Amino acid sequence: MGVLAEISERLLVGDDEAVSSLTEKAIADGLPPKQILDDGLIAGMNTVGEQFKNHEIFLPEVLMAARAMYAGMDQLKPLLLKEGIPSRGKVVLGSVQGDLHDIGKNLVGIMLKGAGFEVVDLGADVAPEKFIQAAREHAAAVIGMSALLTTTMPAMQRVIDRVAEEELAGKVKVIVGGAPVSADFAEEIGADAYGYDAANAVERVKALIGGN
Repeated sequence: MGVLAEISERLLVGDDEAVSSLTEKAIADGLPPKQILDDGLIAGMNTVGEQFKNHEIFLPEVLMAARAMYAGMDQLKPLLLKEGIPSRGKVVLGSVQGDLHDIGKNLVGIMLKGAGFEVVDLGADVAPEKFIQAAREHAAAVIGMSALLTTTMPAMQRVIDRVAEEELAGKVKVIVGGAPVSADFAEEIGADAYGYDAANAVERVKALIGGN
């Protein structure tokens, strides 16, 4: 088994120490940082995403795999920055104003990072103007909003209205999700996409940005 396959393998079982040392070995062997990222870390997280989507693994395993991925990224990040390797795109994430629930949103963030996206996580209870400000400041391609309470869902509409007012429509795509949110609601408020779970949200973001 090659070192990149080993990285993926150890990432799947959440072995952060092995992922860190194998990434170090791959760098020492002279493998290009982008290849280590794509064929080692991201390949492993893609499998994690598939297994999670198929209910073969659950949240604790995803979090362990994410920790292992971050251990490898710690080794790679300086080299990727040095080579100026771009991310797949920037995504601003947050739970909408009035909503303090963030487990689902955090999981989406982990899986987006695992898929090679740069994530700007604004946390919970995020005001509409904060989403807009962050999207402008970071030149984000996508705003992702989550709500767990039906009472906070109207805040999603306010963010989408602000996107239009600020003339960001067409430049910044909006995806929404959360337990009470539906595809019909997303369409009604003018969102560009709806993610019914974390793995699906990543697929939808890829489609919005035009990746595969």
